[in-house]
Amino acid sequence: MKASGYLCHGGRMDGGKSDTAPSATDQDAPGLIGRYDADVDVVRVGGKTIILVGTAHVSRESADLVTRVIQGERPDRVCVELDPRRYDALSHEHRWESLDLKHVIRQRQLSTLLANLLLASFQKRLGAQLGVLPGVEMLKAVRIAEAEKIPVSLSDRDVRVTMRRAWRSTPLWQRSLLISSLFLSIFDTTQVSEDQLRELRNKDVVSDLVAELGKELPTLKTALIDERDAYLAEEIRKAEGTRIVAVVGAGHVEGIRERLVREDRPDMADLKTIPPVSPVWKWIGWGIPIIILGSLALIGYQKGALAARDNALFWIVANGVPSALGAILALAHPLTVLAAFMAAPFTSLTPVIGAGTVTALVQAYVQPPLVQEFQSVAEDVTKLRRWWQSRLLRIFLAFFFPSLGSAIGTWVGGTKIVSSLF
Repeated sequence: MKASGYLCHGGRMDGGKSDTAPSATDQDAPGLIGRYDADVDVVRVGGKTIILVGTAHVSRESADLVTRVIQGERPDRVCVELDPRRYDALSHEHRWESLDLKHVIRQRQLSTLLANLLLASFQKRLGAQLGVLPGVEMLKAVRIAEAEKIPVSLSDRDVRVTMRRAWRSTPLWQRSLLISSLFLSIFDTTQVSEDQLRELRNKDVVSDLVAELGKELPTLKTALIDERDAYLAEEIRKAEGTRIVAVVGAGHVEGIRERLVREDRPDMADLKTIPPVSPVWKWIGWGIPIIILGSLALIGYQKGALAARDNALFWIVANGVPSALGAILALAHPLTVLAAFMAAPFTSLTPVIGAGTVTALVQAYVQPPLVQEFQSVAEDVTKLRRWWQSRLLRIFLAFFFPSLGSAIGTWVGGTKIVSSLF
């Protein structure tokens, strides 16, 4: 969307400052809250008046509230809880059609893409119940500000950084719980009303939900909530102008307000950094092939070349067969099945690439997704049979099942080879 020179990121303005006079409510912050409702909070800090508007991302009432606040207060700047990537995704209806799926697979970002698809599907289904698109209140904020010639800041952290920090900081068993929850959510048919969303925006309820998330998944809460509270608060604080309207999710309002009041200044460079993979995983990743190859060499030394050959053949079969069966279970193309059998014995000996990456890439080449499948993917993921019928979703199955088969084969084959030493 063209932003007439007023759309910017991180508090840096590309257009001029609004010449609109400040609202009379500058002198009466409590009155401003009364003018709207409990979803609007006001903070005065560093000579600025910051109006925090807490929203639900699939609420028509939230979109209407955003319009009333921006038009009623005529701020110097509007900050929204979006980064440029999410803004682009929301403002372009057919964004999935331009996706380079092969590039995503090569960059080993298929799991991240799947998580984004599941979240987008859940929000879209919830929004369909209420007759409103997900994220409409954020787009509304940008478009109303643009119409009023008010500069806009996209103040959230890059979603890719947030996802990777959340994933890498979450323990393995909690990752499994998270993935299971995401999959279960897409098949949940519970109806949600605007009244229920209004209750969920209640500050006490939001605080309870955030606290519960902190107990169940503390590292996830840190990356998704706490760090972004700090990031958003600093970007809002740095925004040019003395009167700022900030449109954020209701779950962030309390954390942002507290950081603004305390004038808590985070290390922004640190918040933008993706933490490296734990050295433990690197040792495990390279330790497995060293153990397997070392064991084969030792078997050859102790028991002769024929024994080493037999164990090597067992390794190939133990890895190749389960991975190929996984590809068959995914109803993948015969070439993908062959690739699974041939790749698994070798990819299991390196942490650089997995069998699932190879099979997904082959599947994407031999049976590329259709354009209409990108258009309907948000609905397709909610129907179990479509995972096998859709070429697009079948690529995810061709990644997951061969990966699982290869993992099983590594365990079986490795156990057999090591046991042959004794």
